[in-house]
Amino acid sequence: MAVCFSLTSLSTTPQTSSSGPTMATLNTFYTISSKTLARFTFNPLSKPSALNLFAKPPLTHLRSPPRNTIRCLFTGIVEEMGEIKQLGASDGGGFDMRIGAATVLDGVHLGDSIAVNGTCLTVTEFDASHFTVGLAPETLRKTSLVELEPGSLVNLERAVLPTSRMGGHFLQGHVDGTGEIVSMVPEEDSLWIKVKTTKEILKYVVPKGYIAVDGTSLTVVDVFDDEECFNFMLVAYTQQKVVIPLKKVGQKVNLEVDILGKYVERLLSSGFVDSINGSKHGEEQ
Repeated sequence: MAVCFSLTSLSTTPQTSSSGPTMATLNTFYTISSKTLARFTFNPLSKPSALNLFAKPPLTHLRSPPRNTIRCLFTGIVEEMGEIKQLGASDGGGFDMRIGAATVLDGVHLGDSIAVNGTCLTVTEFDASHFTVGLAPETLRKTSLVELEPGSLVNLERAVLPTSRMGGHFLQGHVDGTGEIVSMVPEEDSLWIKVKTTKEILKYVVPKGYIAVDGTSLTVVDVFDDEECFNFMLVAYTQQKVVIPLKKVGQKVNLEVDILGKYVERLLSSGFVDSINGSKHGEEQ
């Protein structure tokens, strides 16, 4: 049986000493089940964030769901900001995360998908004002959710229905990777934000194209290939509805690129275009 615990103590800096975690804090950590310890390590020198129990490299026998499996779709229009209420170890060696919410609980069912900061997660429990989702080790490795702690706010969006209006762009909730906020510059009542990411992600980012940042559908303004960065602007209304302006320079954000770019790349690399040109050439002869 997994031991449920509050990670608040791990995210609190001792007031009487700056030499590192107290013995009480470490004892709290070592009460986690042996299954969890087999998959996670704790680095006392890193920022003592509530989910900063980094997973070890995946074991060879573990298998992740296919990345191209589409189970649900989102639009990137955040419905509300929820608050992390509780974090705890689960029986499977990962974590359970309990989130306070209101709007996304309307019509919710067990097994429904809700995007949490752009990450598609499955509802395992819910009541009138909260819902619980599971976090697998792979999810913590690939997303910015590892930085969350009790009290953190998160963007929430339910999966779209056939009758839903498309206000943003199609998202799968499959985070491609993370970026780091490198600057936040206000201009009148708007906010310029620049994000640094990897070349593998940046190749799909184009000026005036779509990108999802922490599950928010946004329009890219400029791409800076030499800096491996891109930027976007948040208007005053959006700043009040999403968590991005609440973050600080140096913090991570989840990124999901427009899947259309991936399809185009796949078609070009497979020789599909050449085969079409060859067919046309044969018909002309």
